[in-house]
Amino acid sequence: MRTFIANFGKENFAWPACLSRGTIAVLDDEEIHRFWEARNRQGYIAYARKHLKTAGGITVPRPVASRWYNLNDLLFETDGDVWIHRQRGELWWTRSTGAEPEREVIVDPKPRKGNATGKVVVYHKRCTGWSDRDSKGRPLRWDALHPRAKEFLFTEGTFQCLGSDNAAYAIALIEGEDLSAWHGRADWKSKQERAKKSPVTYADARKKTIIRMAMTAMATAAQSGAIVTTTRKDKEVRFPTQLALENHIGALMEAQEGLCALTGLEMQLDGGDDPALCYSLDRIDSDGHYEAGNLQLVCKFANAWKGATANAEFRRLVEMIRASGA
Repeated sequence: MRTFIANFGKENFAWPACLSRGTIAVLDDEEIHRFWEARNRQGYIAYARKHLKTAGGITVPRPVASRWYNLNDLLFETDGDVWIHRQRGELWWTRSTGAEPEREVIVDPKPRKGNATGKVVVYHKRCTGWSDRDSKGRPLRWDALHPRAKEFLFTEGTFQCLGSDNAAYAIALIEGEDLSAWHGRADWKSKQERAKKSPVTYADARKKTIIRMAMTAMATAAQSGAIVTTTRKDKEVRFPTQLALENHIGALMEAQEGLCALTGLEMQLDGGDDPALCYSLDRIDSDGHYEAGNLQLVCKFANAWKGATANAEFRRLVEMIRASGA
């Protein structure tokens, strides 16, 4: 049994239908979906990167296109898994069934730039019905969650499969079981104490992360003209204001769905429990400038490892490690 955190469609538009029909759902732009039906993964990724844009006009990153391809497979395969969805102040959950998904083609209410037909293919799969209460009948309220739990019970992406420990917590939560085994841990207690002193919402943490990356870029560019004993590399911030850069970083966050552009790993906002997975702003061409088209968001550790290595070469090395199973 797996545990998924899920959103349903662009800006979650399919949620009302999922709630009323008792389903989980996934969708694809109609044109790109033919590649999935033909089991052509590379064609799917290439089409997404060439033709599709996010609402902010950002080219779809490779890790995101790859994850999109997997979504239909996940929906078709899930059976007996737990699915959790946050809707404003409520936490909803259900279990998937082995039912065959129902295929529909509808007019896209949130059309993506590059969607040639303006339609999307939607698969709805029956589940056991959504509930916003635990198994003992108590309401599941977002504000009542431990601050550490909020970090992994929400996703900017479509589907996120939880790791074993976080999944065990999620199951205990919806079953209404004792959570002290987690809440009593030193790191969970520390997170709780920090939250009491300075309550931070997801929106606050996101904004803080964006501002930190923008300020770092501005400072790096300002220092790039300094006299040094090595080869000088001028770096310019080619945005009219820091706010414009912050807006672009926010668009990248949305476009990448929280995934590192180099490794595909889920990244963490500032204040997360693993600093190595924090967001870091990276210039795709290290000799280039901070400008639209040359920026991507990556894990802090990946940015440090990449250094001045060419983007394509670093991707090749990452793929070698992934293929080796190391």
